Amino acid sequence: MIRNLGNIFKVEDLRRRIFFTLMMLVVFRIGSFIPVPNTNANILQQMMNETQGVFNLINAFSGNALQNFSIFAMGIMPYVTASIVVQLLSMDVIPAFSRWAKEGEVGRRKLAQFTRYFTVVLALIQSIGVSIGFNRAAAGFIVDESVWSYSLIALSLTAGTCFLMWMGEQITDKGIGNGISILIFAGIVAGLPGQVGYLAEDFFKDKDQLFLGILKMVGVLLVAIILIVAVIYIQQGVRKIPVQYTKRVVGRKMYGGQSTHIPMKTNAAGVIPVIFALSLLMFPQTIAQFWQGNPVADWIIVNFDYTKFSLGMALYVILIIGFTYFYTFVQLNPIQLSDQMKKNGGFIPGVRPGKATTAYLTKVMNRLTLTGALFLAAVSILPIILIILAGLPQQVQIGGTSLLIVVGVALETLKTIESQLIKRHYKGFMHK
Repeated sequence: MIRNLGNIFKVEDLRRRIFFTLMMLVVFRIGSFIPVPNTNANILQQMMNETQGVFNLINAFSGNALQNFSIFAMGIMPYVTASIVVQLLSMDVIPAFSRWAKEGEVGRRKLAQFTRYFTVVLALIQSIGVSIGFNRAAAGFIVDESVWSYSLIALSLTAGTCFLMWMGEQITDKGIGNGISILIFAGIVAGLPGQVGYLAEDFFKDKDQLFLGILKMVGVLLVAIILIVAVIYIQQGVRKIPVQYTKRVVGRKMYGGQSTHIPMKTNAAGVIPVIFALSLLMFPQTIAQFWQGNPVADWIIVNFDYTKFSLGMALYVILIIGFTYFYTFVQLNPIQLSDQMKKNGGFIPGVRPGKATTAYLTKVMNRLTLTGALFLAAVSILPIILIILAGLPQQVQIGGTSLLIVVGVALETLKTIESQLIKRHYKGFMHK
């Protein structure tokens, strides 16, 4: 196993990609401690320790950057929100976006460029709301309450989000794995030691109930282990659809005639639906937190909280299922797969080429996606339900979702490295 892991550093391109990704993560962690000018992070930390809510989840995703109120305080979430909106608008809502989505690489570049501009707008609006809202919630948070001070804070937070967006794209292009997912992964992992310490302190604070604290800790560890095993089991699940290619004679050479298969994963979307669902649920909650006392804001705060038995929990499940279908069919289009097989002389045994093949692929994908969507929803929501029934603190509820994202992203990244090794004739380190 150790020898196989050593193969990673024998491939120059792979070694360079891994080191580049690690350097980007080091920059990300350094930026999490660079404070925003004209702010007092100590007052914000005191407020967040006294209150529970959506800010704890944002803080967990940003690697405590929000608690430190650094230039990366808003994290990458504005970019995730912008990506969701652009992808939804590409589904025949805006004709130009739909046309770009069908133009291949050139169209994707145009959509990516618009997503960047939209991210800047969202980040600027959110940064202004965050600075004003935090100053209202924690008096004295902003040292100089002038227009120039608010402008400087908003520009600093927006620049931080834009820099994270650039880092994510660079990791995707020159590093390993999906850059945005890697940054969220790094933020969660950086905050895990603090969460574990807090939970250990909470479990063992009462010496008279030491045995009960040990039982709670063992229960949390068992749930975490079951969650990890379940994620790995489903993520590794693949349905192989056999494809036969007919023989073709081109000049003096014969092509085709071989048998292969189309690997369709049980959960082709990975943990992206969970990230998307959380991003959409957190956005209205974040805005409403700054207007507590208003009836509409209070209703949003109470009902959009997915960590309680409320409308938010139902919306969380629905959004995960919906985004799983959406993201899967964006990645694998049955019509394009059918047309590509037909052009290359391929067919599925027992299924006629053309519309029959499209219908068959759609049927298989619907069944697999339903399984993957229900799995993601169950794994995301069951730890929260168990923790509510056990009366554990909210940090554990946040940890359930965080662990799902960490395991999913880690598994996808390892599979990317594995494929790079096998492609270069090295033995991989993930054994089936």
